Order: sequence, then structure tokens, then C-alpha cells
Amino acid sequence: MEEVNQAPVTWRKSTRSNGSGNCVEVADNLAGMVGLRDSKDPNGPVLTFTPTTWTAFLHAAKQEKVSPQ
Repeated sequence: MEEVNQAPVTWRKSTRSNGSGNCVEVADNLAGMVGLRDSKDPNGPVLTFTPTTWTAFLHAAKQEKVSPQ
């Protein structure tokens, strides 16, 4: 697994987050990739996506085609 340097990264939460702590943060200012992490564990692992894969993931999530498995 490749480690992502998070120093210059700006993480953001959805404006639809309800404050319960069950959310993820996205960093879209990485060179050539999009980062996704658990907001409860900011020093934990980061999933990275290419911009094309991220767009496909968002589209699938909006269509409710993403399963937790």
C-alpha cells in the first residue's frame, strides 16, 4: 500500500453531515487523485481514487448502487 503525504492536503466534509461523526472527508486537491478518509480517524488510512474512478463511484453512490460489501 502506498502512503499518501497528507501535509498539504485540505480535507472537507459534506455540508450534509449531521454532526454525528459518521462521515468521511474528501481531499480533491491531491495531484492526480482524490483522497477519502474516516473523519473519526484523521491519521488513519486513506483510500485514493483516480478522478475518473471517483466520478464513477459518486455516480454509483447517487444511484444507490454501492454496497457495503
